[in-house]
Amino acid sequence: MTTVHLARTLSFRDDPAISGSRAVVFRERGAVVVGADGRIAWAGEAAHLPEMFHPTATVDHGRALLTAGFVDTHVHFPQWRMLAAPGRDLLEWLERFTFREEARYADRIHAETSAEIFLDRLIENGTTSAAVYSSSHAVACDALFAAAEKRGMALATGKTLMDRACPETLRDDPESGIAESAALIGRWHGRGRACYAVTPRFAVTSTETQLRLAGELLRAHPTCLMQTHLSESAREIETVRALFPRAASYTDVYDRFGLLGPRSLFGHAIHLDDAECTRLSETGSVAVHCPTSNCFLGSGLFDIGRLSHPDRPVRLGLATDIGGGTSWSMLATQGRAIEVARLAGAELDATRAFFIATLGNARALGLDAEIGALEPGRFADMVVIDPRATPVLADRDDLSESLEDLLFALAILGDERAVRSTWIAGRCAHEKPTLTETAR
Repeated sequence: MTTVHLARTLSFRDDPAISGSRAVVFRERGAVVVGADGRIAWAGEAAHLPEMFHPTATVDHGRALLTAGFVDTHVHFPQWRMLAAPGRDLLEWLERFTFREEARYADRIHAETSAEIFLDRLIENGTTSAAVYSSSHAVACDALFAAAEKRGMALATGKTLMDRACPETLRDDPESGIAESAALIGRWHGRGRACYAVTPRFAVTSTETQLRLAGELLRAHPTCLMQTHLSESAREIETVRALFPRAASYTDVYDRFGLLGPRSLFGHAIHLDDAECTRLSETGSVAVHCPTSNCFLGSGLFDIGRLSHPDRPVRLGLATDIGGGTSWSMLATQGRAIEVARLAGAELDATRAFFIATLGNARALGLDAEIGALEPGRFADMVVIDPRATPVLADRDDLSESLEDLLFALAILGDERAVRSTWIAGRCAHEKPTLTETAR
């Protein structure tokens, strides 16, 4: 059934840092028409709603903000229980908690049960699409793809490749790991809204042979994504330098095996030199900012100003990095990114943070023609956000004088409590009881 959504609507045409106010489409009383196919049929001022849509069902969100659903570009499926698991640094955290938790995903029942909880938690936080790390077990990847398909979600994931520096319960060998990945590509990639991501965990846990084969697999399937970790912590970088002494840098390790490119996502990317930034820029690779994780593990401050240098801008993503990250909420993640930018001597305004979390992240996944904006032809993946969801937000909202004021308050003070409803392909996947629906 065709449905009209009425609200304050926010969407983006481009990065506000590049195109300024022309990039932002904000309507105090906007309308978004969703067709029976789950795609947006029309969007504009409510007062200009075409006559042909006047008899349709209407969902009136009042003064709430309707925007494209959030896209999370780096999140770990097997770590959904691990928020606030302590560790002195990344490597100790992996050894003490992460690897033991991921070993449980060899069990199909556990993987299937966890996939339901994991995706529901994303949706409750307004996240409608994600690039997800699974475990090294193909059965876990199957379970996650199947759960996403049931919900109609656009989801990218892949079997994690690890052939060293991990427990035997997680270790694969280069040939079998790539063979399992190829089989998963055959089963899932391009099926519905599924996208496969070739996923070497990081250089510490992959030999040169595995990285070479991962690069060959990616070249054989150029519409797949590639995701891995890069330059997250000082001790990690020292370990990579010892493991790959012929590489010029951590980034060069991946470059040598053909893993850089416009469909490659590099989580963290904190401690990069100028040559690495230049190479990431040249190849169109994406640096994914994970601010709550970086702060929690003491990894360092992502320098968004340096990575956005106009002479060699690096494409950016933003992510929760559950469970190193401390919040499922992309609102809270935006707030921490704003704070980290200031600590690093740069600025990230809230309007741009919302862009990165929606259209920017959709671009990072190569899905911006399908999601990320409230534009005709795209899937109606949407989130309704209540700027007065809590007493603290309501008091702060009274002071807002601009769109930036509104978005800044939501980023700094908002979390899942501000998410009134989440819609995937036009279907309500999560809602709070305050939502009222009328037929007109």
